[in-house]
Amino acid sequence: MTGKGREVADMMERRKVDMPCVQETKWKGSKARNIGGGFKLFYHGVDGKRNGVGVTLREEYSKSVVEVKRVSDRVMIVKVEVEGMMINVISAYAPQVGCEGNRGDEEVMGKYGFKERNVEGQMVVYFVKRMEMAVVNTYFKKKEDHRVMYKSGGRCTQVDYVLCRRCHLKEIGDCKVLAGESVTRQHRMVVCRMVLGAKKKRRRVRTQRRIRWWKLKEEECSVRFREEGVRGSKVLDDWATSAEVMMEAARKVLGVTSGNRKQDKETWWWNEKV
Repeated sequence: MTGKGREVADMMERRKVDMPCVQETKWKGSKARNIGGGFKLFYHGVDGKRNGVGVTLREEYSKSVVEVKRVSDRVMIVKVEVEGMMINVISAYAPQVGCEGNRGDEEVMGKYGFKERNVEGQMVVYFVKRMEMAVVNTYFKKKEDHRVMYKSGGRCTQVDYVLCRRCHLKEIGDCKVLAGESVTRQHRMVVCRMVLGAKKKRRRVRTQRRIRWWKLKEEECSVRFREEGVRGSKVLDDWATSAEVMMEAARKVLGVTSGNRKQDKETWWWNEKV
């Protein structure tokens, strides 16, 4: 990441990316630093020459960070609150070695993987299955340039993946490789677009609680109200006392409303033209 911070910030602004994860930062320490343009990078590393991971956040999200968990120089988690929803952004890095045949795992992978699956790739699949997640990259049909993340010596591979819980797949709008960006010489940025439907809480409107006087039309309630009023009246020449006795009798016999305003369901058809 040395000397690349501003390039990453410019790319985020240009591509409208909010929370990119970075690997092989090769920065030692557990800190957060501004990289320009209002973007902040949370990173962790133990060796200035190898490994290191980080999560970069746009300014509006960096102010909403709830927790930063630095597991190792290969894994870190940043928990962000977005419109009342908790989002766990996990940046993970693992080198790849070995190779073996590809096997279908439809429950966690889509139809659009790339080339063969190696040993580490199979380990990712096992992890995804165990955690009831999905490999987002494989669910979107893209041309090769938008699937290949790493090119070297004429070989093209798909080494970076976006994972999410299977129940959240419907909230993913797109996932692809940014072929035109050159922040690094060989690795390409992978972008995932999410559509978050924040649930709005309905505000309950309260009104004054009222005595249900209309129940006096019922003969049983009317008789009980008179009996309760007579039983409770002690000083009839005192208006305040008499009023209080009658009100208390009414509350006891007739009851009071809840105070919740009822929604008018019969006037949906009404407008100014009508």
